[in-house]
Amino acid sequence: MYDVRYSYLLEQFADPAPILAEIGRLVATGDFTLGKPVAEFEKRFAELIGVRHAIGVGSGTDALKLPLKALGIGHGDEVITAANTFIATVGAIAETGATPVLVDCDDSFCMNVDYVEAAITEKTKAIMPVQLTGEVTDMGKLMAIAQRHNLPVVEDACQGILSEFAGKRSGTHGIAAGFSLHPLKNLNVWGDAGVVVTNDDGMNEKLRLIRNHGMKNRDEIAILGCNSRLDSLQAVVGNWLIGQTSEITRRRIENAAYYDAGLAGLPGLRVPPRRPNVKHVYHLYMVFAERRDELYKYCLDNGIEAKIHYPIPLYQQEGLKHLGYAPGTFPVTDRHAKEVISFPVDQHLTRAQQDRVIETVRKFCHGR
Repeated sequence: MYDVRYSYLLEQFADPAPILAEIGRLVATGDFTLGKPVAEFEKRFAELIGVRHAIGVGSGTDALKLPLKALGIGHGDEVITAANTFIATVGAIAETGATPVLVDCDDSFCMNVDYVEAAITEKTKAIMPVQLTGEVTDMGKLMAIAQRHNLPVVEDACQGILSEFAGKRSGTHGIAAGFSLHPLKNLNVWGDAGVVVTNDDGMNEKLRLIRNHGMKNRDEIAILGCNSRLDSLQAVVGNWLIGQTSEITRRRIENAAYYDAGLAGLPGLRVPPRRPNVKHVYHLYMVFAERRDELYKYCLDNGIEAKIHYPIPLYQQEGLKHLGYAPGTFPVTDRHAKEVISFPVDQHLTRAQQDRVIETVRKFCHGR
């Protein structure tokens, strides 16, 4: 349907036979629940991020929710997060019973840390920065605020695997971090899955209990938990792909730089600032367009499958009206909702496809 498609999954898994063979070997063992593939994947993921512990869970959303539960966060508590994030962040907070407290972003697509301190109240129990698009929040400044107020930080790194701030990898800043393995993430599997990482031994122990009904063993329940285990089948897929993560990241960064050069200086279009102390891993490649909706339609009409992340700010969604934010509360988030457009940036793109995207955007901007 499109000359330049957005989803690359058909290319990535054009030959699934090797993975299916591994799954066949798993089936022959009957090792389906928290089996050896899960333990292997957790070990390799921890090594990839550079942490002591990785705990496989059922989804990226659960990878955000379970650390909050492990911290004892619940009804009557507040958790600060970014106003422009995806619903999963706010949904994870709400599922604990806590109230999401939003702060505006800046043009890095991450929360503006300068607004965080004003959002802290006596009810605040944690801060959840979001490494949106593969960018990184100013974690140096944020951690200083968190330490000053004795607040734990749980990173939403679902879009930020291998991203870094000032040479420090996402997932290593706070008490814990959540990653997503959704099919369109930079490291992906064949369905929903997630990983929590932590350097805290107590947090690791509690998370492993919570994800498995709070069971110490088959007969003893230590705490009330839930069922959020990384499937052995998905761990097989993850083990097959995890060794490619660094190369996937390199290709995405390279593709983004090519776009930046090709789209720079176009009238009505603006490439976001690129901070030298951030390793942006480009889960999403987004730019700002003054006539975004027209450009979006033009791209689709001309064979380019662009996307919009996200056209309606969370705080203006029907399902979040109870949070009580008035229209205009978060002006940068509002502007992004009107201006951002996303182009394919994955590791399977060819230069010819990228040139097609660039030329299409140039024609639109120059009115041809």
